Amino acid sequence: MNAEAVREALGTDEDLAKAEVMVIAPALHGSKVKFWVSDDDDAIERAEEVQEETVAQLGEDGMDAAGDTGESDPAQAIRDTLAAYGADRIVVFAHPEADEAYREDNLRGEDFGVPLDFREVSKT
Repeated sequence: MNAEAVREALGTDEDLAKAEVMVIAPALHGSKVKFWVSDDDDAIERAEEVQEETVAQLGEDGMDAAGDTGESDPAQAIRDTLAAYGADRIVVFAHPEADEAYREDNLRGEDFGVPLDFREVSKT
């Protein structure tokens, strides 16, 4: 994900000016097998990198952003974040063809009490 994708999701310049962005990068496993055998190290490391890079890009673009890594289950990562950080809406940047998408697709039926918007991004 990059700052441009976040800007696009937020909409107008006015929306950008008042936005506070919380980036949550779930520790998604590279495959279902790694998830089931609890091979977490690579997933956590990648999540930390994604979160830190995204927050840095957003900050460089003048957006008020903070971030954290989350559970491997994206729904749980969102719930954990919402418990401490009130949100007006949630934007999920999903991997359209990546193996991790099996976890992101489970979010489509969840009700978090705020609007949920899906955006597909290429894996980088």
